[in-house]
Amino acid sequence: MTRPKLKITLALLLLSQYVLAQLPALERVEPAFWWVGFKNPKVQLIVHGDKIGASQASLNYAGVKLTAVHKVENTNYLFLDLAISAAARPGKFPITFKQTGKKDLVYNYELKQRNTAQGAQGVTNKDLIYLLMPDRFSNGDPSNDVVKGMLEAGLHRDSMYSRHGGDIQGVINHLDYLKDLGVTAIWMTPEIENNEPHASYHGYAVTDYYKIDPRYGTNELFKSYVAKCHAMGLKVIKDLVHNHIGTESWLIQDIPMKSWVHQWPKYTNSNFRDAAVMDPHGAAADKKQMLDGWFDKRMADLNQNNTYVQNYLTQNHIWWIEYAGIDGLRLDTYPYNDAVYMADWSKKVKAEFPRLSIFGETLVWSVANQAFFTQGNTVNRGFDTQLPGITDAQIKDAIAEALNGKEGWTDGVNRIYNIVAQDFMYQDPTRNTVFLDNHDMSRFYSIVNEDFTKFKSGMAMLLTMRGVPQMYYGDEILLKGYSNPDGLVREDFPGGWEADKKNKFTAEGRDKKENEAFNYIRTLANYRKRTTALQTGKLMQYIPRNGIYTYFRYDDKKTVMIAYNGSEKESALDTDYFSERMAGFNSGTDVITGQKISNIKQLLIPAKTTLIIELSK
Repeated sequence: MTRPKLKITLALLLLSQYVLAQLPALERVEPAFWWVGFKNPKVQLIVHGDKIGASQASLNYAGVKLTAVHKVENTNYLFLDLAISAAARPGKFPITFKQTGKKDLVYNYELKQRNTAQGAQGVTNKDLIYLLMPDRFSNGDPSNDVVKGMLEAGLHRDSMYSRHGGDIQGVINHLDYLKDLGVTAIWMTPEIENNEPHASYHGYAVTDYYKIDPRYGTNELFKSYVAKCHAMGLKVIKDLVHNHIGTESWLIQDIPMKSWVHQWPKYTNSNFRDAAVMDPHGAAADKKQMLDGWFDKRMADLNQNNTYVQNYLTQNHIWWIEYAGIDGLRLDTYPYNDAVYMADWSKKVKAEFPRLSIFGETLVWSVANQAFFTQGNTVNRGFDTQLPGITDAQIKDAIAEALNGKEGWTDGVNRIYNIVAQDFMYQDPTRNTVFLDNHDMSRFYSIVNEDFTKFKSGMAMLLTMRGVPQMYYGDEILLKGYSNPDGLVREDFPGGWEADKKNKFTAEGRDKKENEAFNYIRTLANYRKRTTALQTGKLMQYIPRNGIYTYFRYDDKKTVMIAYNGSEKESALDTDYFSERMAGFNSGTDVITGQKISNIKQLLIPAKTTLIIELSK
């Protein structure tokens, strides 16, 4: 009696498995949810699943209309255009996918209410940015060091290219340290998933745009991190990569269409020559290779002329800003992007978040080259990029030349004077990010050959120069290293791991010179935090005299004098020449030492030293 029932049961099981095998599988809908209240009522959903392209999509929700369904080369994709009217209310509604002879698939989509709490504040020249690499800063949660199923499973702190285990919780654990240092904004290299088999700890080979890398934490933890920063008066910058995508991304492994990335007959790198983009005499082939060539074999070059790619990237960035409350964006490898798309991207992002700040990475070789990428068409490009600011590599190089070079007509201290004098090329140079080093170049302490006096002078100029100052993690404790190979400048912050023998997050863990460096930066950074003249004040500079470069930052509250002696010996600076800026002032205070200076008619400045004096009447 039991055998027939068994046969029927097995037959039903086999039939159900067959039916399930024939159903399209709905693997992803991105963005997974959206918000009501955006100025742009349109959103394009990317739907991914086995043969989902054969489905007919429909929805029924007040205020939301499905305006178009796009079927593309790969039948595993659908692109759905939704129009969300101002009358739409937050809530959930089903999107149904019908396919002939098969069971309907249903995705419950959600529209959320926009967050009116603190967020998208903007990072400005009032701030000090601290750049860190989450994998190398601090390991706050050892349980996520190795995540099962990810392509790079190992954790090897003794290898510069392996993952070391730092994470978002580690950063959260040291927010007090950063606050004490005088930092007001934190920029992490990309936190989103980089599921590549090797050396993707840096974050620039994205494999999932909507997911924090599980070795760093979760989306919820990242959102909590931003909230904790805001509660402490700190801002958050997110690092975005428009130009390329990790080749292990699901969008590459099952590519929606061939034109999703730039295709070449054989593998072709970018030529990495930004001049090819701006050269009025240049060959089209050079420009094409610059823009469309791949950054690396593991980083496919996204085709930003593809409207589906455009929508996907723009919406993803808006999603993260709204979801987490991010205050500013740093745009990686900016010159390699399609200019028309980037201008459109910027308009759309700024329309939704007017206070949000944006700056692009432009590691190029002249002020004009930098200005070419900034908004306002200031160098006769014939096109407005809509990019507010850039990473000011020319100021970086000029400070290094002033510290290390010998005086000449355009060398030594004259280099920095000449670079600042070219600020007329920018719509607003105070939106540029000024820096001395970062994760792609030699550390500043090594650049000045571990000369502590030069180190302090460079930090003094960084924190008193116009623009938005940015320092690199560990600069404050004299971390060193040269960028060939780049892993040498990406060492772990000592004390960020429980097993570390020294904890340089504390004064007790630092040696005498490290504490002197930390205290020097902390004193100046916190002085800057409460001195509007160094934030939003005007800058007046003078042609260097006798190897001394002098400039002033001033507003109606304070006037601060900065004088750097670039010569190899102590020099006297007669200040009568600066009467235009110093009239009425007869004394001052050394900002670092707090010492009163009763006579400012003549100042003795030791070799390679920068004086910072708050003037008094």
